[in-house]
Amino acid sequence: MFEKNIFALVHHTLCICILLLSLSVFAQPRGVKITKNTNNEKTKILFIVDSSYNMYEKWQSDSKIKITQNLVSNIIDTLSLQEGVECALRVFGSEKDYSLTDCEDTRLLVPFYRLNSDALKSKIKGLVPKGTSAVGSAMEKIKDDFPAEKSSRNIVIMILNNVERCGGDLALISQQLQTQGVILKPFIIGINRGMKNFYQNVGSYYEANNEVEFSKIMNDIVKQALYNTSAQVNLLDSYMETTETNIPITFSDAKSKQTRYSFVHTFNQKGISDTIFIDPLTEYDIVVHTIPPTRQDNVKIVAGSHTIVPIKAPQGSLLIKFTSDKNDLNIKSYPVIVRKTREKQTINLQNINQKEKYLVGNYDLEVLSLPRLNIDSVEIGQSSLTTVEIPLAGVLSLDKVKSNITGALFVKEKENLIWVCNLNNEKVKENIELLPGVYVVVAKQTNATKTTESITQEIKIESNKITNVTLFAKKKK
Repeated sequence: MFEKNIFALVHHTLCICILLLSLSVFAQPRGVKITKNTNNEKTKILFIVDSSYNMYEKWQSDSKIKITQNLVSNIIDTLSLQEGVECALRVFGSEKDYSLTDCEDTRLLVPFYRLNSDALKSKIKGLVPKGTSAVGSAMEKIKDDFPAEKSSRNIVIMILNNVERCGGDLALISQQLQTQGVILKPFIIGINRGMKNFYQNVGSYYEANNEVEFSKIMNDIVKQALYNTSAQVNLLDSYMETTETNIPITFSDAKSKQTRYSFVHTFNQKGISDTIFIDPLTEYDIVVHTIPPTRQDNVKIVAGSHTIVPIKAPQGSLLIKFTSDKNDLNIKSYPVIVRKTREKQTINLQNINQKEKYLVGNYDLEVLSLPRLNIDSVEIGQSSLTTVEIPLAGVLSLDKVKSNITGALFVKEKENLIWVCNLNNEKVKENIELLPGVYVVVAKQTNATKTTESITQEIKIESNKITNVTLFAKKKK
């Protein structure tokens, strides 16, 4: 009788502990900064419960299946009160006898829909362990369990008492589901010892050695599912100081590559990087949209802890302008191609008289003038302004007398002629904006039949001036 009373007291005490832990899902440990997920995303939580024969094992106060049933039911009650949260239940090992080793013994007992908590608890309470650990088969069905909604956070919580018995590649299945954006990294609770090496590459693995640990782990996971965690991005200059700001930043899911957050970096009233609140269940690729962009991949946000992410983004400014402010001819502002030195990729198209920030380094400029002007190895320094001046163009005004003159314009560099552009043989008068220099027109009448009828004329172009040239076709001899 004494032993029975002691057992009853222990059982009662454990039940109270588990209940209190279940109710503590909303409690915030001291110093933790978290906030409710208030965006339009729904949170969908799929519970995958082991109902294989081994769940009959005795734990502390009861069998593992009974403890799991009670705990998950309590969690369902808690989640049913949360707006925007839906749950579903998949089990494996509940239909066929374990001696048959049926690797397809998995079912979605309750799909996602609102107000389904009673159905979930009823199905959980009715589980009778029978079969084998068909974990891989259950995971392969996950894709069909979640509705096709881009605005939902799809979370999987797996409660397992044994390793996979059917030879499925669980790590590969999990990786594919995450890459396809079907689920976030799954949570796996092992209620048996020695399974870490088997499941740690599948998802976030937790091992519960007793009922109290089981309840605490479950509540910690649910808290992560319901709440965002605080973080800040520190943009570092060349001196590793946090001085850079006002730069757009995007956070993308490292697995699916889908953009999750986008904002402009801001200093708060204290002059430090402002705090943001983000989903801690995702690893992120963070892109700071400097020119060129800088990035940091596979960034982990620690749930329930303020995470600081330092990223190097040292910048200086580049101003490209004309050497003269006097522009009587309204010479157009040429776009300028900007590339990193010795690289072919265009990183920006900057206009004349426009100031732009770039990462510290050397850049090659290509001014889209006539002729093209290349300026190599322009150095951008930290917090400094580099000014590049280009000569103001002049105008070549060609009068062709007859519109049937064809030919081209060349710039004279030393004794070489470099092609600049072709003449428009449909225009009698043609105005061409050119950088200052010496040019040569080579042309002829379109219907000329002899090479000796070609015209060659040298022309000097000066900034902010019009140079008038009349082309007369050579007469036939």
